[in-house]
Amino acid sequence: MSENKKRDLIGAIKEKGKTLEAEMSFFDHIDVLRKHLLRALAVVLVLTIGAFYYTDFIFNTIIMGPKNPSFWTYRMMCKLVERFPSIGPEFCITKIDAKIINTEMAGQFTLQLNSCVMVGIILGIPYLLFEIWLFIKPALHDNERKSASGFVAFASFLFFLGILFGYYIICPLSINFLTNFTVSPEIQNTFTIDSYLSSVMTLTLGSGVIFQLPVIIFILSKLGVMTPAFMRASRRYSTVLILIIAAVVTPTADPYTMLIVALPLFLLYELSIFISASIEKKRNKDIYGVAKVK
Repeated sequence: MSENKKRDLIGAIKEKGKTLEAEMSFFDHIDVLRKHLLRALAVVLVLTIGAFYYTDFIFNTIIMGPKNPSFWTYRMMCKLVERFPSIGPEFCITKIDAKIINTEMAGQFTLQLNSCVMVGIILGIPYLLFEIWLFIKPALHDNERKSASGFVAFASFLFFLGILFGYYIICPLSINFLTNFTVSPEIQNTFTIDSYLSSVMTLTLGSGVIFQLPVIIFILSKLGVMTPAFMRASRRYSTVLILIIAAVVTPTADPYTMLIVALPLFLLYELSIFISASIEKKRNKDIYGVAKVK
């Protein structure tokens, strides 16, 4: 065998070794991620089992709460009408005329199971975020670890803030509109319990996810994908998009409801701009020794 062929063969063997090492490293990371997710799943399972002990409170008080005219949101709306009569009496909700039924033999058992699972998932989100943080932490530099040290607490706070906003604002307003809306007085609104539970969970969890916008902007800004200049330049388009989202989420005819939903989204967007600007300012200071942000 010639000398050149030997060198080519050795080079190919080395390259193959590097490839195998990279593949093993990739699968090792997958295995580590699997362990983190399994631990998070175990915590969610424990919380779900614990939720079965409080089934009556979870279902009658929490899940069915937005359908009750004595719900906290409706009482506050009526107090606002008393204080500011110009809002209009229709803003005070005293009746939700809708009947909820079960059409399946195992429907109520499934309802109990799904309710407890959703409670377990919601309560387990902080621990899931903690496991994700443990997974990505070794890959970060010391300065990156310091800047992201409050990731779990900040993301969890925003998530539960979104959950509360969705449950106390978006969910009751949407349910009130949809249950009382009729195209004809001859048609009576009767909903299945699955449809009701799906609406409550979608609106509530959807709000929790939407409130993660600052966290997403933080990650994209760290990666250099998002800049404060771009977000400021897109503010007009974002305003229109936020108003559209508010109109879709709360399909009501009155502007007060839409503005109530849109206001936190505007604040989240401005907070995201502030976070992105802070990251770019620090990056410029580290690179150029100046704190200049476009």
